[in-house]
Amino acid sequence: MESYDRGQLLGHAGKLAVALGGGGILAACSSGSKQSATTQRRTPTRATTTAHLPNAPLRGPTSAELRQLRRELGGRVVARGQPGYNKSRLIYDTTFDNIKPQAIAYCRSLADVEKTIRWARKHGIRIVPRCGGHSYGGYSTTAQGVVVDVTRIKQINVRSGSATVGAGVPLISLYAALWKHRVTVPGGSCPTVGISGLALGGGVGLSGRKMGTTADNIRQVTIVTPTGKALVCNANQNSDLYWACRGGGGGNFGIVTSFVFDTHPVGEVTTFFIEWPWGDAAEVIRKWQEVVPHGPDALFGLCSLASTGNPQGSPSVSSGGQFFGSESELRSVLRPLLQIGAARPTFVRRNYLDAALYFAGCSGKTVPECLQSGRSTFKAKSSYVLEPTKKAGIEALIRGVEERQRNAHLGGGGVILDSYGGAINKVPAAATAFVHRNAICSLQFYAGWEQSAPASVVQANLRWITTYYASVRPHVSKFAYQNYIDPSLADWQQAYYGSNLARLVSIKRKYDPSNLFHFHQSIPTHL
Repeated sequence: MESYDRGQLLGHAGKLAVALGGGGILAACSSGSKQSATTQRRTPTRATTTAHLPNAPLRGPTSAELRQLRRELGGRVVARGQPGYNKSRLIYDTTFDNIKPQAIAYCRSLADVEKTIRWARKHGIRIVPRCGGHSYGGYSTTAQGVVVDVTRIKQINVRSGSATVGAGVPLISLYAALWKHRVTVPGGSCPTVGISGLALGGGVGLSGRKMGTTADNIRQVTIVTPTGKALVCNANQNSDLYWACRGGGGGNFGIVTSFVFDTHPVGEVTTFFIEWPWGDAAEVIRKWQEVVPHGPDALFGLCSLASTGNPQGSPSVSSGGQFFGSESELRSVLRPLLQIGAARPTFVRRNYLDAALYFAGCSGKTVPECLQSGRSTFKAKSSYVLEPTKKAGIEALIRGVEERQRNAHLGGGGVILDSYGGAINKVPAAATAFVHRNAICSLQFYAGWEQSAPASVVQANLRWITTYYASVRPHVSKFAYQNYIDPSLADWQQAYYGSNLARLVSIKRKYDPSNLFHFHQSIPTHL
């Protein structure tokens, strides 16, 4: 394979994003056609950011208030009706194309962010932070208020053992800048996901079992809280907020302007991709859970069950990933998988940046070309597996994909298992806000469809993923990954944060008692 392609893993046209990201393998990050606003109005499929405003007299700004903000900022403020507005307002998922914020404030500096928050607080204006715009719930936009965009804050300074990174840096740009120094920060692989959302929600990716989550590698955060003043947060200063920013999710406590990350030396890795006939799917799932999550920390792997475009054909079952070691060592580790049925493996030795481009679906492209990856229309849900899935659970995983295959006209869909263990699980659950430290793997259920699909197809997709998720849930844990944020998840507080929830609520109440930063699934000020 020249590159990972979502068409081969999830039966959906576009690039594969092994992006545990939002932070996860196959976080929705592929190219796709644009869905019309007309279709969006016909088919409201998600809760929007205007729902559930706890303390809300927050509102949108007047024209005079926007003029005031424009005078104060070094960055540009783009309001409705102005040139560039229709492009500026869009986020990654076309499902939210009907949402039209009153303005987008492009902050170029920490000072711009401070001024914007003070302006919003003074006038009671609703503001929503945005970096990469990859929120699965559309929480990086709003129909009433101002989007605070930090993509212009993108400096990267590398020192011995660490890197200071602006909050607006897209992931592939970070990898490329760090590669010049032959170091990296562990993360996902979706090229356009913003480092802020990825890191604040956890960030699990292809180097995670060796180096930990992205959040584990945060050594310092500079965040502008609702007071409009920046706080430096690390193990010694504002340590409670530092703890919360390492897995507590984006948009809850303020707007981050920069991170200091630990860096790790990198050189070459071995990538792998293995395919099997669909009849081997049950054995592949069983053996994969025994081998990959318990393998050497140098190994990361996924297991994919996906529909294909032909209703008469069979779904696909495959595994892919990377290894910090030689092909011969990797073959030895994966031997139990390679011995299943008619396994068809591919192994390639690559430098670290080439591997990142490969997993982003950008092999043969430059980093600027990779940053032009398009947008997607999708729905995703997640869960965690804490112990090996028994026969009934494996059968449920297989049945859901076979049902999708029989309805291949709906679009691509399936499930991805992402390996945990290694360095991820060596951190105590209470050491950071990221609580998911005892999982074998995460599950991401995914359905993608064409933007122009009629309402009947959209609703059929939502029914399928809801039914599939419900059929598997009795066989897995009740936890979910906060970077795969899911507006339809009823018990999201415990699912995302578990035993860390009460502490997060206390920190929220301390730093944002008026709940300036809130959305449908933001951390509340009280339980």
